[in-house]
Amino acid sequence: VENQKWFLCDIFNFSKFAKASSSGGGFGDTKKSLQEPTGPNRRTKSIYTPLEQQYMEIKEQHKDTILCVECGYKYRFFGEDAEIAAKELNIFCHLDHNFMTASIPTHRLFVHVRRLVSQGYKVGVVKQTETSAIKASSANKSSLFTRQLSALYTKSTLVGEDVNPLLTLGDLEQAEDVVQDMPNSYLMCVSENWDKQSKELTIGLVVVQPSTGDVMVDCFGDNASRSELEARVLKIQPVEILVPSDLSDPTERLLRTIALSRLGIHTFQVQFSLKDRYRSSGLFYLGLETPVICCLGPVIQYLTEFKLERVLLCSRYTTGSVKGSLLWVLDHTHTPFGKRLLKKWVSQPLKSASEIHSRQDAVAEILSSESSVLPSIQALLTRLPDLERGLCSIYHKKCSTQEFYLISSTLSRLCTELQALIPAVQSQLRSDFLKSMLLDTPQLLSPAHNFLKVLNEKAAKTGNKTELFVDLTDFPLIRERKEEIQAVLSDIIEHRRDLRLILRNQSLDYVTVSGQEFLIEVKNSMSSIVPPDWVKINSTKVVGRYHSPFIVERHRRLLQLREQLVIDCGREWINFLQLFGEHYYILRKAVGHLATMDCLFSLAQVAKENNYCRPEVLEHERHIVIKAGRHPVIDMLMGEQDQYVPNDTELQGDGKRAMIITGPNMGGKSSYIRQVALVTIMAQLGSFVPAEEASIGIVDGIFTRMGASDNISRGRSTFMEELLEASEILSCATARSLVILDELGRGTSTHDGIAIAYATLEFFIRNVRCLTLFVTHYPPLCELEKLYPQHVGNYHMAFLLNEPETAADEEEVQPEFITFLYQLTEGAAGRSYGLNVARLASIPESILRTAAIKSKELEATVNSRRYSMWAIEAMDLWSDLFFHMPEVTKLADSILLLR
Repeated sequence: VENQKWFLCDIFNFSKFAKASSSGGGFGDTKKSLQEPTGPNRRTKSIYTPLEQQYMEIKEQHKDTILCVECGYKYRFFGEDAEIAAKELNIFCHLDHNFMTASIPTHRLFVHVRRLVSQGYKVGVVKQTETSAIKASSANKSSLFTRQLSALYTKSTLVGEDVNPLLTLGDLEQAEDVVQDMPNSYLMCVSENWDKQSKELTIGLVVVQPSTGDVMVDCFGDNASRSELEARVLKIQPVEILVPSDLSDPTERLLRTIALSRLGIHTFQVQFSLKDRYRSSGLFYLGLETPVICCLGPVIQYLTEFKLERVLLCSRYTTGSVKGSLLWVLDHTHTPFGKRLLKKWVSQPLKSASEIHSRQDAVAEILSSESSVLPSIQALLTRLPDLERGLCSIYHKKCSTQEFYLISSTLSRLCTELQALIPAVQSQLRSDFLKSMLLDTPQLLSPAHNFLKVLNEKAAKTGNKTELFVDLTDFPLIRERKEEIQAVLSDIIEHRRDLRLILRNQSLDYVTVSGQEFLIEVKNSMSSIVPPDWVKINSTKVVGRYHSPFIVERHRRLLQLREQLVIDCGREWINFLQLFGEHYYILRKAVGHLATMDCLFSLAQVAKENNYCRPEVLEHERHIVIKAGRHPVIDMLMGEQDQYVPNDTELQGDGKRAMIITGPNMGGKSSYIRQVALVTIMAQLGSFVPAEEASIGIVDGIFTRMGASDNISRGRSTFMEELLEASEILSCATARSLVILDELGRGTSTHDGIAIAYATLEFFIRNVRCLTLFVTHYPPLCELEKLYPQHVGNYHMAFLLNEPETAADEEEVQPEFITFLYQLTEGAAGRSYGLNVARLASIPESILRTAAIKSKELEATVNSRRYSMWAIEAMDLWSDLFFHMPEVTKLADSILLLR
C-alpha cells in the first residue's frame, strides 16, 4: 500500500461519488457558482472574504468532497457544494459575496450527512479548532477562526457521534427522516500480482466493516475472466472498493461492470478518484482517526483458520435477508449483533462435525430443558442496544459520552445479572457449549464495571465532559484546571467585600442576567456613587448593571480557563476511550457469546414452531439421506392451510450419487433440488431441519447452476453465462461436494445442448464422483442410468395426465391437462408438457390449439424417424443372421447334441 496510489470508488454511485473530478475536477468547477467579483478588498487585497479563502484552501485538498463548514451554530456549504446540498437536501441556496451558500443547523448534521452519503457523495465535516475566549486573548485575536477537516464520511465509514447520535434501540427506526444504515457496509481493498515466469495471477483482498470491526482476508489465484474475484465481490457486496493505480484492465473492467449493474440505468459514466490520502504512512485510512489496518495483525492467522473450516457456497447461491429467503425463516433473533452473526452462520456453514454437534446439543437443550436459567438469559437479550457497533465506535474514539454510558452501563448490568446466574448454570445445564459461554461471559464483561464507576451519570447523559469524571486522581490536568478556575472564582467572591464598601451595601451580591455573570446591580437613584471606570453592561428603568475593572479582568480569565477546561476534558476523554479500547477484544468476545446465544435461541424457536428434527451429521461419510424432507421457505410460506408435499432423498457417494430429475414444467423439480441444498446448509450450520429423519455427510461445498440471465455489459450471452458457471463448478467441485445443475444446455440448439449436458453430467459421475442433482428436459440424458446403474438413478416429479377428447377434425386438437402431484418418483418422464404451462400463463386458446397441432406433427415426425432407424437396424440384423446361417445351424445342432 505504501508504494502505490490508491483510488476510491463507490459501488453504489460512481458518478456522484466522483462528481467533481468527472467534470474536470475540483475547485475550478466550483468557481462556476461564483459571482463576478467587483474588486479586491482594500485591506486584504483579495476579492474573497477570509472565510471564503479558508474554504478554498481546504477544498483544494479535498476536491471530490462535499464540505460542511462549521460556522457558529450552523454548518455552511459553499459553491457547487451548496448547489448539490440544496438539490439533495431540499434546502435553500442563495448568493453570499462570491459564493452560492446553503446552511443547516448543527443539531441536524447527522441527518443531512447521511442523506448525502446515501446518494453516493463523500462528505467532509470541517470544524472550528479555536474557541472565542482563548482566541480573544491570543495575538491573532482579530483573524478568522481556524478550521480543519475533522471527519470524512462515505458509505463504509459512517462511524461516530456526528452521524450516529441516536442511542437506544428503535430510535433510528422511528426517525422517519434519517437514512438507515446498510446491513453490510463493507470496504474492500483489492491488490493483484502477475508472476511473469509462472504466468499466474494472484489477487489479494482485505475487507473491513469499520462500524462493527469485521475483517476478512483472502488471497487466491484467478483466471483471465476474473471469475474468482467476481464471485467474491458479488458475495461480499462491498459499498466501496480501494484499488491500486496500476490495476490491470480486465480487473478494472470487471469492477466497473459490477458497479454499473448495481446502479441501474441512470448512471453510465464511471470515474475513479485519485486519493493520495489513503497511502499515509503505509496505511489506508477510512475517515477514522484509527487506521483499520492496525487491527489485522492479531487476527490474520485466526481468519485463515476460520476460512478453512467453512463450507464454500457458490457465489450465485444467496441466502438472502428478505422474505422468502432461508435467513428469513431462521431469523428470530432479538439483537442487532445476533442478527448479523446468524447471517454469517447461514452464509458460512461449518465443516467441523464437533462444532456442528456442539450447536446441535445447545439447541436440543434449549428445546428440552425445564431450567429457569435459559428463559432468564433470553429475557436479558431483549431491547439491548447494538453493543457490537457501540464497542467499535468506542474503539475508534468516535463515540459521545451518552453512547459510552449506554454501552458501558449495559455491559455492566449484563455482567452483574449473568454473574448471579452462574450457580444455576453450573448445576442445571448439560451442554458444554452453553456452559462454557455463560460461565466465561461475566469475567469477560468485568472491565466495563471499572470504567463505569469513574463516571458521573448525570454528566454522561447530558454530554457535560467537564463534570464527567467523579474521581480526578487519574486526571491531574483536569484537577489542575479546576483548581485554577476555583482560584479565580474565589478572587471574584473576595472582591465582593470591596464592592459592598464602595456601594455602602452590606447585602450586595452578584446577579446573573441573560447569561451575563457577576453583574453588580445598582439602583438608578444611586448611580452617582458608581465609579467612572466601571463598565455598564445593561440596565432597566429601575437598575443599572456593571462590571468593575477587576471583574472584567477576572471574568475574562475565567472564560479562558473554562474554555481551556473543555479542551482539556476533551483530550482526557480521548485518553479515557483509549484505555477502554485496550479491553476491546475481550469485550467483543463477550458480545460474540451473547450473539451466539441469541442465534441458538432463534434456531430453537424455529425448530419448535415448525416441527424440525435433529439431523445426524457425519464427518467421514459421503451421503445425503433425508426422509420426508420439506422446503423450509415454501413450507413456512404455505402455512398450515396448504401442506407442503414432503419428499425423500438418498444420495450415496459410493452408491447412487447422481439423480437425474425429469418431469413436467412447474412440477416442482427446482423446488426439490433447492430443498436438498437448504436442508444440507441447515444441518451444517447446526440447525434442526424440516424432515422426519436426516443423515448428512459433511460436504465441502455446494455449487449451483440455476436460472437464466445474460451479462450484456460484459459481452456475455445467456448461454455464455450458463457455461461459465458450469466451468467454474467443474474446476472447483470435489468428491465431497454437492452439485446442483438445473437445465444445463438449454441456451443453444437441441443437439449441442444435449451433448454439453450429457458430457458434463458424465464427467461429474465418472471423474468428480460428487453428489449430483441434475434437472433436465433432455430424455437422452436418462440413458446414463444404463451406463452407470450403480451410481445413477432416474426420477421424475409425479403428475396426472388428463388427455382431452380429440375430435376427428385436426383443428380441434387440444393440449393435455396436467395435475401436479409434486411427489418424487423413480423413473424418467417421457415428456415435459410445456403446453400445460402455456395454458396456466393465459396464452390465448387459438395459439394453444395451433401449438398442440404442431406438437403432434413434430412428435409424429420424430417417431417416424425413430421407427425408420429401428427398421434399418432390424434389416441389418436379419442380413447378418442370414449370412451366418450355416454357422448358426451347426451351433444349434451342437446344443441339441449336448442336451
